[in-house]
Amino acid sequence: MNLKVFSVSEYVEHLNESLAERDAVVEGEISEYKVNQGKWVFFKIKDEESTLECFGIIFKLKFPLEDGMRVRLYGRPKIYPKTGKFSINVEWVEPAGEGALKRAFELLKKELEKEGLFAPERKRPIPKFPKRIGLIASRESAAYGDFVKVLKHRFGGIEIYLYHTAVQGSEAISGIAEAFEYFNGWQKELNFDLIALIRGGGSIDDLAAFNSREVAYAIFGSFAPVVCGVGHEQDVTIADFVADLRASTPSNAAELIAPDRQDVMNYLDGMAGEITAAAEEMISEKQAQTDSFLTQMDYFMSSYFEKLSSLAGRLALHLKFFEERIIMQESKVDSFNRLMRSFNPKAVLDRGYAIVRKKGGLISSIRDLKQKDLVGVELKDGSFEAKVI
Repeated sequence: MNLKVFSVSEYVEHLNESLAERDAVVEGEISEYKVNQGKWVFFKIKDEESTLECFGIIFKLKFPLEDGMRVRLYGRPKIYPKTGKFSINVEWVEPAGEGALKRAFELLKKELEKEGLFAPERKRPIPKFPKRIGLIASRESAAYGDFVKVLKHRFGGIEIYLYHTAVQGSEAISGIAEAFEYFNGWQKELNFDLIALIRGGGSIDDLAAFNSREVAYAIFGSFAPVVCGVGHEQDVTIADFVADLRASTPSNAAELIAPDRQDVMNYLDGMAGEITAAAEEMISEKQAQTDSFLTQMDYFMSSYFEKLSSLAGRLALHLKFFEERIIMQESKVDSFNRLMRSFNPKAVLDRGYAIVRKKGGLISSIRDLKQKDLVGVELKDGSFEAKVI
């Protein structure tokens, strides 16, 4: 029997090549779970009869793990050359069974709450009248049809951008995360008012994607506010805690997003009535103020005109008195003028007298003259010179 002779390294490599096609999903219970350097994960998966070593990278884990938890994992078998140890390189792992899923839910909830993903102060308000929304859902699901129907019935004209993705199964987690990444990439151009994440009801296993760490971080990192409508009213997921607004069902999500058109009309009618009543009250108040102002103005004007009339009468009396005083003064002035004219030397000339001047001075006595003096004689209508003889 001729068998090929391998070196140890060659044989390990040969085995790994043979095992490369043996990837599988394995279910069992976790034991000896530990994390090294915050990156590497080591644990064993076992059942009643066998145990397998497992190795993985922590960021690939969608759910928290702990000893005793039953899980399903997908991985590839490998023999490590240095140790010859056989183990499974884990690609993904998820809780298996209701008990494990509930435990993973509690562990993840505690972790994310500690990180602040559920903090009320980071919740963003949902616009009352959204114009454009992003929708993450399965196009074939009843939840999608119910959501769109309710949304359009309540308030038409809202633009819906659907990102179709699986919402159950192994591809759901990455699909939902990629949907949020897609909408974030278009946020500047399209300016989504909100993102709606919806799915119909199901078992805790069906809703596993919405209880994953990756979906929680995707909701937390959304540029637009997130409304989560997953499952039935009694279903609560990690996604509900992280979302800005939780809806009990997909239809309820549509009800919370879009206002009811009849409610809006009733509100507008009510507002119109309130505005009309306020306007009428204001007009009535202003009319009353105007009437009061006019009454006060009328009283003021009447009082003012009475005072003005009285003042005019007094002014008339003063003017009359002043006029009489002026007439009296004019009479006095006339008497004074007559008196002054009587004292005017030229007035004497009008009566036939003459004024005699010698060397410019007035001659009032004959003693002021002697023979041969030259004198000036002024009459009423002229003057001449004379010589005393």
